[in-house]
Amino acid sequence: MTVNQAVTAFAGFMVLLSLALAWSVSPYFLALTAFVGANLLQSAFTGFCPAASIFRKMGLRDTAQA
Repeated sequence: MTVNQAVTAFAGFMVLLSLALAWSVSPYFLALTAFVGANLLQSAFTGFCPAASIFRKMGLRDTAQA
């Protein structure tokens, strides 16, 4: 798994988790959905993603090996 795939999977998981929590616990969990979306948007413009930095430190590669 590459860093890009891990970031995409993590963002999708967080959105689905926050929607499930908003439905079952409190609508205030939609703030987590907004945070994830804002982070994805700023990452698209700045190129900086905190999750990508963490995944790199965990040993994931930027490109897939052949």
